[in-house]
Amino acid sequence: MDATQVLTIGQEGLWILLTVAAPMLLTILLVGLVVSIVQAATQIHEATLAFVPKLIAAVAVVAVAGPWMLTTLTEYLQRVLQSLPGAVG
Repeated sequence: MDATQVLTIGQEGLWILLTVAAPMLLTILLVGLVVSIVQAATQIHEATLAFVPKLIAAVAVVAVAGPWMLTTLTEYLQRVLQSLPGAVG
C-alpha cells in the first residue's frame, strides 16, 4: 500500500463523512436559526425553547435519512476492509 492509496482512502472517507453528516447539521442549523429569530421577535429567552426543537429535528432526520446514512457508511467500510488484503499482500 503506497501513499497514494492511503490518501485516496482517507479523502473518500472524509467526503463520505461530510455527505452523511450534512443533512443532520443543516437541519439543526436551520431549526436553530428559526428558533433564534422567534426568540428575538418575542423576547422569550428560554434555553429549552432552543434545545427541544433541535432535538426533535435531529430525531426526525435520523428517522428519515438514518437508513441511507447507515448504508453509505457500511458500504464504505466494506470496500475498505475488502481492499486491505490486496493492498497489504
